[in-house]
Amino acid sequence: MYTFILFVFYLSTECIVQSQSVIYSLNYIYTALSKPVELPGIHEFTAMGLMNNRQIDYYDSVDKKKIPKQDWMRDKLPADYWEKGTQSRKSKEQWFKVNVDILMNRMRHNNTDVHILQWRHGCEIDKQPDGTLKFIKGTDQYSYDGDDFLAFDDANMQWVAPVDQALPTKRKWDRVQILNQYTKGYLEKECVDWLSKFMTYGDKEFSKADSPPNIYVFANKAKTAGNVRLTCMATGFYPKDVIINFKKNGIQLNKNDGVLSTGARPNNDDTYQIRMSVQIPEADKQTYECFVNHITLNESIMEKWDGTCHDCSQSTDAIIAIIIGGAAAIGIIIVLFRWKKGKICAGNTGALPPTGIQAALNGTVDTISCVLPLAV
Repeated sequence: MYTFILFVFYLSTECIVQSQSVIYSLNYIYTALSKPVELPGIHEFTAMGLMNNRQIDYYDSVDKKKIPKQDWMRDKLPADYWEKGTQSRKSKEQWFKVNVDILMNRMRHNNTDVHILQWRHGCEIDKQPDGTLKFIKGTDQYSYDGDDFLAFDDANMQWVAPVDQALPTKRKWDRVQILNQYTKGYLEKECVDWLSKFMTYGDKEFSKADSPPNIYVFANKAKTAGNVRLTCMATGFYPKDVIINFKKNGIQLNKNDGVLSTGARPNNDDTYQIRMSVQIPEADKQTYECFVNHITLNESIMEKWDGTCHDCSQSTDAIIAIIIGGAAAIGIIIVLFRWKKGKICAGNTGALPPTGIQAALNGTVDTISCVLPLAV
């Protein structure tokens, strides 16, 4: 029996305006589980890129393909970029699989519970009023089961171990000075270069103001006699990414319950809408709630069905038309696994992964993903 908790992890401040300068960030998040879990949308390994908290690319252990999550990423970057990125993510997936096992053995953990290894790296810059870019900071840190165990000190070009159990790994990695030099160079130069390029590509996208969604829950007659189609509609949000779920008596419904989703679709005012629906008996008086989450929200918005059915498709269409006309805009939600409590015990020997420092020196590393260090 394992406990599995989801949480919202905000990586950086969203385009904070300070004295006419603007802060931008580029971060990459890798999450590996010690074993698969039977939860929809939760995979044994995931990786994603985020610019100012908005997801720009994604990879998971099921589809095994790095894909764009913004139209400007798809339009501006060639197929070769995504092919190389896919190979890099596959190599990292294997690195994480090996190192999750190493950490479990060192911690004397068995496979009963789910254990999580995460890596986050990226950079933050300040765009000055004259258009120049000022480096603020770089981030490269690891967590195992909830505790930060290693972080790179960019200023002093060394690893920091916040717990004693991580000291052997710190010593091991610090002995590879070329790795530390590469990490510092990536954070201060390569990451900033890519962030600058993405700022140019997504200039129109990132100049738009974010805005939260409007939520509506309604029911109308279904084609099947004796049933109604219960619909939750979120509309007027920007950017595109949003999470929407139905719950019946507090239990989340999924595809096996007949839940259907339209996916996010554009409105005529550059915002988006999404509808999720499920067919239920007309006499069903259970409690149905719709939950919507987005980067512009501090917590999920909940809207409860009032139990009524608008038994007229024409009337329902009119309501939807009015809703779309009054839409507002919203941001992106990054749902990751909660960093469960634990400590790393390091010092194990291991070879460099395929995306290691040798590959970096040979120029074969995924251009926008920092090199992975030695095995822990």
